[in-house]
This record gives sequence, structure tokens and C-alpha cells, in this order.
Amino acid sequence: MGNEAIARGAWEAGIGVAVAYPGTPSTEIVESLGRYPSGDLRAEWAANEKTAFDIATGASFAGRRALCAMKHVGLNVASDSLMSLTYLGVNAGLVVAVADDPGMHSSQNEQDTRIFARFACVPVLEPADAQEALDYTRIAFEISEEFATPVILRSTTRLSHTRSPVHLGSRIRPRERRFPENPLRTVTLPAHARANRPEVLAREAKIGAWFDESALTRIEPGDPELGVITVGLAYTYVREVLPAASILKLAASWPLPKKAIAAFARSVGRLIVVEELEPLIEEQLRVMGFEVEGKVFFPRAGELSPEILRRGFEKAGVLEPAARRAGLSAESIPRPPLLCAGCPHMSSYMALRAVNARVCGDIGCYTLAAIEPLAAIDTCVSMGASIGNAVGLALAGTEKRPIVATIGDSTFLHSGLPPLIDAVYMGADITVLILDNQITAMTGGQHHAGTGRSLRGEPRPRVDFAALCRSLGVRWVRTVDSYDMGTLYQTVREAAEYKGVSVIVANRPCVLDPVRIRGVPLEVDAETCVACQMCMNLGCPAISWDEAMYDGHHKVKIDAALCIGCTLCAQICPSNCIRAPASSDVEPVGAA
Repeated sequence: MGNEAIARGAWEAGIGVAVAYPGTPSTEIVESLGRYPSGDLRAEWAANEKTAFDIATGASFAGRRALCAMKHVGLNVASDSLMSLTYLGVNAGLVVAVADDPGMHSSQNEQDTRIFARFACVPVLEPADAQEALDYTRIAFEISEEFATPVILRSTTRLSHTRSPVHLGSRIRPRERRFPENPLRTVTLPAHARANRPEVLAREAKIGAWFDESALTRIEPGDPELGVITVGLAYTYVREVLPAASILKLAASWPLPKKAIAAFARSVGRLIVVEELEPLIEEQLRVMGFEVEGKVFFPRAGELSPEILRRGFEKAGVLEPAARRAGLSAESIPRPPLLCAGCPHMSSYMALRAVNARVCGDIGCYTLAAIEPLAAIDTCVSMGASIGNAVGLALAGTEKRPIVATIGDSTFLHSGLPPLIDAVYMGADITVLILDNQITAMTGGQHHAGTGRSLRGEPRPRVDFAALCRSLGVRWVRTVDSYDMGTLYQTVREAAEYKGVSVIVANRPCVLDPVRIRGVPLEVDAETCVACQMCMNLGCPAISWDEAMYDGHHKVKIDAALCIGCTLCAQICPSNCIRAPASSDVEPVGAA
């Protein structure tokens, strides 16, 4: 897999430290590095992306090669440090592996990391397949040390999660480096930054010249009437759709190899740029004075594909319109996004609906509570924004309903502490509901400081959320089991009535990670079911209408293959028709 290849390349490059905050599609990079011998490197999960970047920076200062990984929105969080480090430079090689998500398969926005690279004046490499992901990662460390710069390695969802064969290399041992006893290179004072700024610009030009001479910048001769400049995964699509075209394959989209581009442009009759998302290369070619086409044929939104390129080249008049095959259609069966059967977050949002709360949500699998049937989240902006949004609603003074911020355990540690401090400091009348399922669930079950385990599964100190909130000045703090519906409802009502900041820690492990929880499935007594649909309001995928008719009415049924026996539906059933099978001697997992 592309992410595994990046990890392999980093290991072969001899890194000593790898650190990340998990985020799809980048998660598997450092997760994979955690499977290499602990004697080779430290692989760790950080509280957030800025912390990860700062740790990697410290390792670089100390003379050890370091890699930090994140998804594209994580670079927003780390950008403050990136913008300063680009002025200071690095000691040992430092590579930032950033996975963009064209098409927003698992992200709240779609942005192009290459814009950040240009903004920070750092090179960005774009591999086209898993082999290049491995090779470019190794090369990225060499570039980083040769030019004393952080280097961004840009992946995308399609590259990160696609598998292809690779040739493996051996792990090297980089030369030893000592801490640079030079404040000009380690301390960001304005005087130092002013002195370093001209060097940053000169370095950028030197790196562009290096790509001019590098074999990574590759011209593939073909039809001289048409030349295509492309980079990254888009190259593979161009090769498939236009096998006869002349192609200039770039390894880096910033800084550009201007001499190579000029020579290629002069050798072809028509010049088209194919790049994913923003027209970064296309615009720079226009600045260079070349007549070039690109985004007029290909979209800025969404990921590219051979089909999209084919339609674009047809529009450009490069390809004849292909005959469309009639009579063939294939549509996937729609699957509504739902929380997992037995998810402990379902009861929390049911309780919030019961008090008619105005709910500010956050980033995590629990964001699915925004849609039917729970429909219990009113806002969701970005990681850690829920508490700050709730404080703003409270300070505005226009909301008559109870104001609640919901945030997961990992997200709370990521960026929930500063706004909670502000909530107490500003005297906001809000409730914070920490959805503690004891894992980073949305990205596949990664540990964090609140789980008591390291990336490698080793025991670590565990954050006590209730004690932490009290230490920040919160006076009303309660911990409740999400499966204890009666206590949960009562606790939410009391928190909503409290004047000031109240915190509820809803504590119950995720039903899937790190192990799949499985209890005895419940069943419905159709004779006593009144079809009130109260259980359906949970949004549990194990509960559905029974196609059979009972006394002329449909009743509900529970799919035994999906049910984990959490008892949430049984606790809210007004007719007491949901129960464990009479023959079962196993207690449901939610039983008191």
C-alpha cells in the first residue's frame, strides 16, 4: 500500500523518530512504522499535528532523521511551526508526509497541500505509485539534508490506499550529526528571520535547479504535436489515456524545474497541464510566459480518474469521442451512513434530544449523529471547534435552549483543552459532553494519551478526563456509563440546568476497536411490540422493520448477525418487548 511504501522508504532512509496524529488517508504511515524494530526508531502518536511536527523538529535538531505524517487538514494545524522552521532550516533530514483527500472521501474539506509548500518555500514531492512513494521518501531525506529544508511528500487517498508491487532496499545508517550550536538556525528571533529570508529564497531557486538536473524529472518523447506536463498519480492516468503523447513527468510540483519545462515546451506544438486539484503548475507556466491549457478541460474539484481525463481530452479535441456502450449500467446499492450497532454514542445523543439541546458537534464518527434518525447535531466546523462554538453561542446570548458541545476523547486532547479553559475563564453557560470510547475510533482504532497504551501497545500513563477538567476550573464534572440510559438521561438533565460550565464524561469502550465486542443478540417479541419506533430512533443498523405482518401491522425486528447485545433498545422500549433469548445464559454487554 502507498502508505506502507512511504513508511518503508522512511525506515530505509534510517529515520530515528516517526510521529503523527492519525487522520485518514495518512494513518497507516506511522502505524506501519510501529511494526519495525523499536531499536531502529521511536514511533509515536502525538496529541495533534502541530505537536507531531514540533517533536520531529526537535529530533532533527538533535541530529536524527525524523518523519511526521498527517492528512491535509492536519497541515493547517502544523503550519505555524512549518512557517518558522522553513526560515531556520533543519539539521538532520525532516520529511512531512501529507495525504490529501481529493473528492473528500473522509474529510470536511478539499485542499491542495502544494499551495502550502509554495507558501512555505519548501519542496513538495509527488509520487505516482507505491514504488515511487518508497523511492521519493528516501530521496526526500537526502534533499532535506542537502538543502537544510523540511520537505513535504504529498500523497492522495488513491495513492495512499492503493496497492502495487515494490522493490525493497536496505536500511542505511545516516552520518551522525550533533546539535547545531548556532542560534541563527535554532531560534526564531526577528533579526534571525530577516537574515535568513534571502537564504530561503535562494534555497528555493537552488532546489529548482537541482530538479532540472535530476533524473526524477523525466521526458517521455512521443507525438511532437501534443505535450502533457503532469505530476503524481495523474501521470498514470495520462499514460493510460494518451499513450502516444509526449510527456514531461515532474517529481516535484514546487519548486519547478524551469529549464526542463522550457525545453519541453519548445519541443511540442501544444502544451496541456494535468494536475489534481489546483492549477499550481499551470499558473506558474503562464508566469513563465508559456501558452498553456489545463483546468479549462479538467476540474478543480474532486479527484481525477482515467474517465475524467478522457472526457477532458475529448473536450480539448485531442481524442475522438469514444462510442458509449448502451444498455449497460451498474449502480451500487446505497448504504446510509450509520453509527455501528451498539455504538455508545447513540444513547448520548438521544439524551441530548430529550433536553432539546443546541448541540455543537466535532470531528469524529459521532458526527453521523447529525443525520437522521438521531439528527442531534446543529454545528460541526473543524477539529476541536465544538467547545469554542458553544462558548460563542453562549456569549451571544440569543439561544434559549441548553447549549452543549460534544467532543470525542482523542479530539478533546487534540484541541479541546484551550477552548474549555476559555469556557471557564469567560463564565460560559455550556455543557461539554466528552464521548470517551477509549480509542481514536474513526481512523481505525489508534491509541492516545487517554487510552493508557502506546502506538506499539505498551502500557503508558492514562489521562484522567474528569480530574483534568477539574484542574482547569470546572466545578461540575460527572462520569457516566453510556449504556446506563437512566443515569445518563438524568445526568444530562442536571448538567443542562447547571449555571456555568458543566462536563459529562460518557465512558464506554468502542464496540469495534481495539477488539470487537460481542454479546448475546437481543430479540423482539412481536406479540407485545407496539411498533412505536422508539428503538428505531437510536439509528442502530441491527434494527429494522419486519416484512412480516402481525395483526395487520409491521413490527420491528433485530438482526442477530449485527446485534451485540448492548441493551440500549431494550432500555428505551416502552412495551418491554426486547429481551435476550430465553435459552441464553449469557448476559448482554449492557446489562447492569
